[in-house]
Order: sequence, then structure tokens, then C-alpha cells
Amino acid sequence: MVAEVNPQETSRAQAFELWMKAPNPMVTFFKTINVTRLVLISRKKRLKFNMLLDYCIGRAAASIKEFYLLPVGNRLMQYDTLAVNTIVRNMDGEVSSCDIPYMDDLNEFNRQYLKYTSQVAESGQDHDLSDDCMVIGTSAIIETEIDGAVGMNSGIFNNPFLIWGRYRKRWLKYELPISFQFHHTQMDGAHAGRFLANLQDEINHLK
Repeated sequence: MVAEVNPQETSRAQAFELWMKAPNPMVTFFKTINVTRLVLISRKKRLKFNMLLDYCIGRAAASIKEFYLLPVGNRLMQYDTLAVNTIVRNMDGEVSSCDIPYMDDLNEFNRQYLKYTSQVAESGQDHDLSDDCMVIGTSAIIETEIDGAVGMNSGIFNNPFLIWGRYRKRWLKYELPISFQFHHTQMDGAHAGRFLANLQDEINHLK
């Protein structure tokens, strides 16, 4: 469910005034995270690495209230649910967008992930939950290793967005550089830093 809120009645009142009409309100952080535990679980349990990472992204965001607010047009919208978006290669060799509703149960999240990504791959039709959920965008560029990527401000899509490439083996651990882009109206650097710290913690303690 989504509803418009008065920015002055939220913790983002000042940010709304400062950043809603800024020419480029998007901020990008770069961070290398340790994904060793995800790699090991993925191999042992035969679960998709990207699914596990998407799940941890959802868990890391769920406890931060700013993730439930999103600037849309000239309004500030508040959602009560989150979804994690993933990019799927479809039957035509092109890419389609697939939103997975976030849920705390990993097994159920995995079932939803496999269900919707398969549907999108076969049909080529996007699975869009943006009318009901605050969607966290992701894109995995697995064909290459990247050090980071800077997105662009379309002025239409203000959702937070994470990009990563192929993970790297460094001595006895696996590392993954990611970039995290967010709208400054939605959150500040402190919130983004807490989210990235949460993400590493969720990965480290995934069961």
C-alpha cells in the first residue's frame, strides 16, 4: 500500500526542500563487501547467488524507515512494503525487469524469486510492483568485474539502486564491489552508510 505524505510531517522535511528540485539529487556510494558466506551457501545449498544477495539487500533495508519513503514527481510517497528488483535476460536475449516482494522468510523469498524470474524470462514482460511497493533496484553485470558504476538521474525513477559485477577471490575470501545510488530527498549519507553496514552484517549472519 502507498499513500502521499506531507513532507513537513516526516523526518525528511528539510531534505525535501533542499533536494526535490535539485538538478542532480542522486548520490552514489562505492563499497567493497565480503560475500564469502553467500558464495559458500550458494554452492552448498545450490541457491542462486544473486537471489541470496537480493534477500540480504531487502533485510538490510527493512529496518531503515527512510527506505519506505520515495520522492515521486513533486510528491513524497510512503510505502508499507518493500520489493527488490532484478534484471532478467529474456527469451529474446534482451533484458526485462522483475520485482520480487521482500519477505523475511528466505525459503519463501527464493520461491517467489524463481517463480517471477522464470515468468519474466519466458514472457519478456516486466513484473512491476512499483504501484504497491518501494522498489530497490539492482543490476548484476556478471560478464565482467567492475569497480563501480555511476547511474544517471532520469527525473522519473528515483528508486535506490545497487549495481555489481562478478565477485572476486582475494586470498581466502570473496569480495564484491558494489555501487549504491540514492535520492538525497529519501535519505542522507548516514542512512546509506547504515544500510551498507546492515548489508554486510546480514551477509555475515545469513543462515
